[in-house]
Amino acid sequence: MKIGDSVSVIDEDLSGVITSVHGDTVVFKDEHGFTHRVAVSQIVQRNADWYDNIQKVEKFKEYKPKSKKHQRNHFVLDLHFEKLVDTPLDYDGFERLFIQKEKLLEALAFCRKNRLKKMEIIHGLGDGTLQKMVIDTLESQLGLDFYNKEILHHQSGAIMVEFH
Repeated sequence: MKIGDSVSVIDEDLSGVITSVHGDTVVFKDEHGFTHRVAVSQIVQRNADWYDNIQKVEKFKEYKPKSKKHQRNHFVLDLHFEKLVDTPLDYDGFERLFIQKEKLLEALAFCRKNRLKKMEIIHGLGDGTLQKMVIDTLESQLGLDFYNKEILHHQSGAIMVEFH
């Protein structure tokens, strides 16, 4: 090693340029202008040219498909009547509520069968009849918790269900 060589200290985050050599001791100046005395056995020479010809090898990243059970998205059931039937004007209020309840029960059974963790039920805002039916149905079920998506349940048009 000679004056002007770039060196690094082994096992420390310390490097600099050699300013003088005194037998087994080297004095070097770091990037902040401080001088350090270190034994020759504790330093290694730094040479950026050594690393120029090294080839980088990029690893192939294998795509792992996620099962449907582990998907982050939750099941969404929209109980707006227009989305459930083709001709919504052909039904009266009682039939509408009955069909919506059947769809809700089918969706709950589907989630349990497929071991889904969450389900969102969109009932919309209105006079609260559909919301009351949804809450009554969920209260009669075992193995689930539910809560309104918004803090004030009158402002929410959806309920989140979590299965145990």
